[in-house]
Amino acid sequence: MTQIVYLPLDERPCNLQYPQHLADMTDLQLSVPDTALLGDKKKPADVPALHAWLRNAVTGADYLIASIDMLIYGGIVPSRLHALTFEECVERLDLLRAIKAQYPGIRIHAFNLIMRVPSMSTSEEEPDYYADYGSDIFKYGWLTDKAERGELAGEDQAELDALIRHIPEDVLNDFVSRRAVNAKVNRYVIALMEEGVIDNLIIPLDDNSQYGFSPKEQRALIVSVQEANLFDRIMIYPGADEIGCILFTKVFCEVKQYIPEVFVRYSSTTGPLMKPKYEDRSLQESIKSHLTAAGAVMADNSVETDVVLMVNAPPAEQRLMSEQGPFANRSRAYFSEIHYREFSEAIKHYLRKGKLVGLGDVAICNGSDVVLLNLLGKLGLLDQLTAYAGWNTSGNTLGTVISHLIVVSYYERHAEEADKAKAHAVSRAYYYKRLIEDWGYMSIIRQETVREVLPALGASYYNLYHVREELYRILTDKLNTFAAEKIGAVREGTLTVENVFLPWKRMFEVGFDVKIGQ
Repeated sequence: MTQIVYLPLDERPCNLQYPQHLADMTDLQLSVPDTALLGDKKKPADVPALHAWLRNAVTGADYLIASIDMLIYGGIVPSRLHALTFEECVERLDLLRAIKAQYPGIRIHAFNLIMRVPSMSTSEEEPDYYADYGSDIFKYGWLTDKAERGELAGEDQAELDALIRHIPEDVLNDFVSRRAVNAKVNRYVIALMEEGVIDNLIIPLDDNSQYGFSPKEQRALIVSVQEANLFDRIMIYPGADEIGCILFTKVFCEVKQYIPEVFVRYSSTTGPLMKPKYEDRSLQESIKSHLTAAGAVMADNSVETDVVLMVNAPPAEQRLMSEQGPFANRSRAYFSEIHYREFSEAIKHYLRKGKLVGLGDVAICNGSDVVLLNLLGKLGLLDQLTAYAGWNTSGNTLGTVISHLIVVSYYERHAEEADKAKAHAVSRAYYYKRLIEDWGYMSIIRQETVREVLPALGASYYNLYHVREELYRILTDKLNTFAAEKIGAVREGTLTVENVFLPWKRMFEVGFDVKIGQ
């Protein structure tokens, strides 16, 4: 049995549990650290204890999938807050060199983020000063990048000068110096690739944009990759919380010697060319990156493959792309450039032909497109899909649904009956979990709870831990009611949601289990 050690980006279900769900479908064994070692949002993981766990866990392992942000900083949020020097980062990172020296046969798949620069002023996951100067820091990065590209207009220069006067020097120095350390770490990781310590590397751009600190760092890193002639082993593209799933799938395909072909079909003619919110490139380019990173190739047409990724694509880009909210408030493009009826009929057609269909629902940020899901439910198609995702950023959604679709496609088409049955059972629970979470919680229940429940409990979006037990009971009831009313009876049995919790003591994300009973 292939042994894989996995060091996640953080302790949230998307980073810790989703790859485990994928592994549970397979005959690969995935070892993960205990959650007690993994920190809590701004509280870093116990890095020395994690290193000790890792040294022991890799004994006899065939693969290591490692988040560099966890290995060095103790998680994704601590990577934005740390005060480590570059030399201290290298000292922690050199554990990978020691592991490779002791176990030269182990294959190391690593990922390390390009640190994000949110456009909003909030310190929820950033340094405290970001609450006052966050949008200004974002704009400063945007304008300085434009200036270095020679694209700064006269009014831009005046705004940049005003920002330099407005942002305190110590605030800007702290932000820029931390980014400099993190960027230098990424260059060092590329050097480890050249040395042969790391076998495969993804450098995701966490919540990025067309201009700013992140694209500037990306360009420099791509030049470094080109100079090292490592385009065959390093990928740089938008993403973050889905990379654990992508790299597990890459390892899975490598072990099984499986190269899946995936046909991609869109709900919108303009969709493939749209730049989704929080990303810097067209949707089609990102999908190509996710497929390639996972070990798949994009098929030329649907005839040559029975694996189909249906993409509910945004018809408008960047700031015009809709977040969760009333349908009537969406950009005008949503009323003319998405064809829900044709898209749903195409899904029905592919299912009728026996295709394995996954749905990447990226038309709306931070949750499902309820218009599409309601239509698919009315047509009786929900329990016929193979995989689904519709959460957070476009990259988060695409990486997880592609990973799920690929793993299941192997077992549905190439495995023995016993292995197929095991994979199918786990896959269906995971699929319904994604429907309940992304459609039910993120698109409906979260908003209802914030608006109607939290005020009555004396709680708010970020201040709710004192009423967590009662809140968890309420959310459990709401999620089960949603599953019964919106998904209803499914071929596999009755869906039950249990063990509900809020990972970072806030309403943004949720964790729970789904059981299927007869």
